[in-house]
Amino acid sequence: MVLSLQSVTMVQSLNTAGITTFFRVLISPRLARPAISVPDVAAINYAQLKNAGHAAIVFDKDNCLTAPYETSIHPPFQKSFDECLRVFGRDKVAVYSNSAGTPDDPDCQMATKIEQSLGVPVLRHQQKKPAGGESIPKHFAVPPNQVVFVGDRVLTDVVFANRNGFTSIHTYRIVTEKGDNPMALWIRRMENWWLYGNGKPGASTDS
Repeated sequence: MVLSLQSVTMVQSLNTAGITTFFRVLISPRLARPAISVPDVAAINYAQLKNAGHAAIVFDKDNCLTAPYETSIHPPFQKSFDECLRVFGRDKVAVYSNSAGTPDDPDCQMATKIEQSLGVPVLRHQQKKPAGGESIPKHFAVPPNQVVFVGDRVLTDVVFANRNGFTSIHTYRIVTEKGDNPMALWIRRMENWWLYGNGKPGASTDS
């Protein structure tokens, strides 16, 4: 059963940290360079990450694991996610979103639905990526360099991971543009053009 968020009222607030980060990246472009680039989560080699010494893995949600504002995993990613749980263990996998589990999520209704659907915790936090993140190593009781962070956004997810000393994985092919935040959609296209030029596709998996 696919759970949607149509019954949950949520308005995303302005991500001022993301705006500020743009200027930081102009000064230090390496902040926005992912350690690993993959088309999507189905292409991640979890065993290789674990063998390299990583102990925990965290995913962004929208257009990384799920379609925008949905709570169930994008079906083509289910096998990969199951493999992730097998390799790392359910207690070393989590979701960290700029929507679910933030002050934009009334009573954490979205976070709760995602936890019920995916079976892993959605970490609550007050600051939007790329700010914050100190709670992630504490949650897993591991050092930052043993954490992997996976996301589809360069100026939020990749910069967030790099700022915190995590291993950053950028998924450059999104689930879908349908229902996405128009501003996020436009910025993502610009980010991918800056990072890859015309070398890697940014089209959705349902296009």
